[in-house]
Amino acid sequence: MNALLVDLDDTLLDYSGGVDECWAGACDRVAVPAGVDAARLIPQLARSRRWLWDDPARHRMERTDMMGAWTKIVAHALAEIGADRNGLAAEVAEAYAESRWQQMALYPGVREALGRLRARGLPMALVTNGDRRQQRRKIEQYELAPYFDVIVIEGEFGAGKPDEAVYRHVLGALRVPAAGAWMVGDHLEWDVAAPQRLGLSAAWIDGPGQGLPAGSAVKPDRILRAFPDLLEDARASAGGR
Repeated sequence: MNALLVDLDDTLLDYSGGVDECWAGACDRVAVPAGVDAARLIPQLARSRRWLWDDPARHRMERTDMMGAWTKIVAHALAEIGADRNGLAAEVAEAYAESRWQQMALYPGVREALGRLRARGLPMALVTNGDRRQQRRKIEQYELAPYFDVIVIEGEFGAGKPDEAVYRHVLGALRVPAAGAWMVGDHLEWDVAAPQRLGLSAAWIDGPGQGLPAGSAVKPDRILRAFPDLLEDARASAGGR
């Protein structure tokens, strides 16, 4: 390993944990007092989230403005149940965002693992898709910048994973070849298949421990349950030599 590229959300940071609870809480705090039936709104929000995020083109367009995306999800859900209210969608989205910031946290052992990797002098880059403001806030809130030589955020760079330009830029900025560089992340296409096509190795974070989807054409070079396992994996490989 001559360099390490690392994803942020659901790799270093527990971003998806508690999402359903945060949506339900936002509905209870904001929509219910406005006269909306939470028993109808909450399941519709789940459907509206799939409506927005399951479409690849819409996902790519909307993820660089998360407050806008969340507001669209709520507006769609309210319209579907016939409960439109002026300004209510934005208020629910803001309550949801507030809850998410309270819920998010680095996974156990992440900071220690990053520190040990940094101490080895390994060139490292943080490579994340998404909203410039949201991602920068995460990096600042969890004091991640000192661990990385390069930070690439989709909303700042103008392109996101799995675009080859992202990986080529990062390798150039680190001044390392693809051979010997590793990408670590939880998304099979963005963090595994895409960098592999350019000659990088890739470790997939399988947090739930469910294994590869049946018939998956993507074959990670390593499968880890959590980012800190990368250190154990590397030590075991070294011992095997």
